Amino acid sequence: MPKIKAIYPGTFDPVTNGHLDVIERASVLFEEVIVTIATNTSKKPLFSVSERKEMLKTATKKFRNVRVDEFNGLVVDYAKKKKASVLIRGLRAVSDFEYEFQMSLTNRKLSPSLTTIFMMPNEKYTYLNSSLIKEIAKFKGEVKDFVPEFVIKKLKQKFKKK
Repeated sequence: MPKIKAIYPGTFDPVTNGHLDVIERASVLFEEVIVTIATNTSKKPLFSVSERKEMLKTATKKFRNVRVDEFNGLVVDYAKKKKASVLIRGLRAVSDFEYEFQMSLTNRKLSPSLTTIFMMPNEKYTYLNSSLIKEIAKFKGEVKDFVPEFVIKKLKQKFKKK
């Protein structure tokens, strides 16, 4: 069986239980999974790249074949540099599909050897996204079912400062 390296890019601001569900299942399917923090110039993250990297490392330390990294630029260039042949994209709902499909076709045009795999999180996480979690936490709502305990502490620290 070939050794397949996969990339799971995202902003992870913060990492959610939905992200972790996808990471866990990907870790079973691929020899190595690189969870990488993408710098998205259209987003204003709550957490710095180093804070998100630290949270991801804590959240994924139980997976022997998962690494955490960061990148700027095109994910196809990053994948080539890391010698990865698979790009993992999470799909929560049908509303995600059109954007992800368009991005997948563009990536395939830019790098024909890179295959995109869509993974859906467990249905109990399909409505989750980091923006929703930040909004709930900002107004001191309960997020314990959505993120790991250490992320809750980080969210509380962030919103104490604001």
